[in-house]
Amino acid sequence: MPNRLDRVRRQLAEHDANALLISNLPNIRWACGFTGSNGLLLVDPDEAIFVTDGRYTEQARQEVEGAEVLIAKEGLVSRLLDAGQLEGMDRVVFQADHVTVSRYQKLEEHCPEITWIPASGLLTRQVAVKEDREILQIRRAQAVTEAVFDHILDVLEPGKSEREIAAEIIYDHLRRGAEKMAFDPIVASGPNGARPHARPTDRTLQEGDLVVIDMGCILDGYASDMTRTVALGEPSAAAREGYDVVRRAQKQAIEHARAGLTGKELDALARDCIEEAGMKEFFSHGLGHGIGLEVHEWPRASYSVEDELPAGVCVTIEPGVYVPEEEYGVRIEDIVVLRSDGVDNLTSVSKELIIQ
Repeated sequence: MPNRLDRVRRQLAEHDANALLISNLPNIRWACGFTGSNGLLLVDPDEAIFVTDGRYTEQARQEVEGAEVLIAKEGLVSRLLDAGQLEGMDRVVFQADHVTVSRYQKLEEHCPEITWIPASGLLTRQVAVKEDREILQIRRAQAVTEAVFDHILDVLEPGKSEREIAAEIIYDHLRRGAEKMAFDPIVASGPNGARPHARPTDRTLQEGDLVVIDMGCILDGYASDMTRTVALGEPSAAAREGYDVVRRAQKQAIEHARAGLTGKELDALARDCIEEAGMKEFFSHGLGHGIGLEVHEWPRASYSVEDELPAGVCVTIEPGVYVPEEEYGVRIEDIVVLRSDGVDNLTSVSKELIIQ
């Protein structure tokens, strides 16, 4: 953790600031190890101060590395002031993406002598590039989700409702050691599959349905995310064709993905394949997103993103087609690590169409 704080300090010169105030909890966890739900991390050239409330006294002392721990009885900023940690400072950077207007006004009210400098995307790139240990943790989380998928295949059958399957997904993740779900699972059958972010309903699964299952968990702080589409009995010819198109698109993207591409270029690897099949209008979202301590991180792989993707980032590759007229949807999603010469795929579940 201390070397991460050194990486934080490198931002000081860029902003000509005395200190950085980090308020985004996943960034705080990345920088110093704290896993609770309330805290601020102040980093200056010489030291780092972490402040939280009394609920986390022992937890902070056990978890926080490289920073002195302060416990607040009232506000966190007030505790920093009482400890004299902001004395003599005139320029402090804060995370503009994670501070409300109300909190910003309170900062100005408590410390009128300080110029508060809003910075968007602070630490975004540093957090996105994963260390080997982090990649292993994401792989372990993905393995839990893969095991859940194998179990779900045993209970996925006509007559079960989408809600029943979603409840089983949540229970089995927790039973296998997940801390919590990374997001509410998607179980979308038949016509509901034509909605990319469908919520589970009371609709019962029918013979001939394609069922889109999108799920992920948090394990030791890191997220998994995987989508597979399963057929209940023989699907329609149109649905099978759609599945084959998405599978080819994902295969093409994974085979040609590498660090150094822009988000737009990576997206195009799959989008061009879907367009060539005459289904461009049915691919309505970007190809993927970064993943780590949060299930959605920078960078995005999308047709509108010009950011270059660095080596070491973990991203999802998840093309899909959603065809309301034919009452089906298909999405296939893996997590990969971008390397200079290709990718490491952290997902091992087959992409062959499974027919139950």
